[in-house]
Amino acid sequence: MINILRYTEYLYVIVAGFSVYRIITDWNTDRSMAYFFIFFAVISIGMFLFRRNYRKKFEQRKRDNQNK
Repeated sequence: MINILRYTEYLYVIVAGFSVYRIITDWNTDRSMAYFFIFFAVISIGMFLFRRNYRKKFEQRKRDNQNK
């Protein structure tokens, strides 16, 4: 279960990287799509940080329960 959570974290990083790529390539040609991908990049980075924090709390709780 923990490994799946770790992989989904990095899926959000990949989406953010693709969004940044699309922002750079679309900025001069289609500004509205660039703003759309800015939104996706920000949301993806936020979800990465949220998922990472959630996974670390989950791992810590699991370690604490094993030590008791």
